Amino acid sequence: MIEQPKRERVGVSIRKATKAYGTFRALDEASLDVAPGEFVSILGPSGSGKTTLLGILGGFVQPSSGSIWIGDRDITFEPPHKRDIGIVFQNYALFPHMSVGDNITFPLRARRLPRSTWAEKLKSALEMVELSGYENRRIHELSGGQRQRVALARAMIFEPGLILMDEPLSALDKQLRETMQIELKRLHRRLSATIIYVTHDQREALTMSDRVAIMNKGRLVQVDTPERLHDHPANAFVARFIGEATLLPVQRGADGAVRLGGQVMTTAHPVPGGEALYLVVHAEKLVVADGSQAPGFNRLSGIVTDTLYQGESIRVFVRLDVGGELSFRLPSNHAGRALMKAPGDAITVALHPEDTVIVPEAA
Repeated sequence: MIEQPKRERVGVSIRKATKAYGTFRALDEASLDVAPGEFVSILGPSGSGKTTLLGILGGFVQPSSGSIWIGDRDITFEPPHKRDIGIVFQNYALFPHMSVGDNITFPLRARRLPRSTWAEKLKSALEMVELSGYENRRIHELSGGQRQRVALARAMIFEPGLILMDEPLSALDKQLRETMQIELKRLHRRLSATIIYVTHDQREALTMSDRVAIMNKGRLVQVDTPERLHDHPANAFVARFIGEATLLPVQRGADGAVRLGGQVMTTAHPVPGGEALYLVVHAEKLVVADGSQAPGFNRLSGIVTDTLYQGESIRVFVRLDVGGELSFRLPSNHAGRALMKAPGDAITVALHPEDTVIVPEAA
């Protein structure tokens, strides 16, 4: 493979960016610092403001207030074509009447870079996305995954310091999408570019990112590593949005202990302030605890209400004796099936204190 040129690593700083439409704030004083070379995903439900934030970064939306910086350059009011940013759109935005090569070299033509450099840059870009020899193909001759790679090559050929991606994998089927997630992550490791990636798919964000920024109602709720975001959510909104979690209301007693239906829950983590508190129970953190198994764990007893076979795992639903319902997963191998209970059977599940996390209600 051709040795890739070293790109200038640039950081991004979003400072109290707000976008108002009348009295409605699509973006509400959002601030985010992205380190040079970092892969940050913007994740949130529909209408949370993530697309507006990406539009402000790309220059397609003007903020009502706040500023956007790339490195030490204020680009808040610079037009898109002067920002020198690579962009991969949700629908790829490829030109159907052009060949693969012409699509990829289009940014070089638009920037009036010397034509003598195009052939080498095209060869390098095609090798980078593993499409060598495809330069004369037409767009309609490509699969969805290949079109996505062409869009990536086009965004990278002029060696931008920042690449924005707007749900570029959403049109692919599940298996191809998961394959492309891994390829994108590997590609990022070979590049120096900073990537800001918008998605509504939480698994995609957790798989690919150095950090994930969770948005809700135009605000950034929590920005953290995938592991901390999943295992230590800032509040109930994040806990419900990330992972497969059940939230059970708990009470803090006068002695400071947290109780679920009168049963003390031992946690290895600080208990937050506030009146409305929840125990976050991730399905994959629970273990079946019959007899003397799982000493020192928090135990929850109940009745199995249903089981669902889902290929790699079996999801088991339990109605708890203390009130409320939860679910957990067993592997679908022989060992997992040996722990299975039938609907109507009593069961006890256990949660390690390290996995016992209490969160406040979302602000």
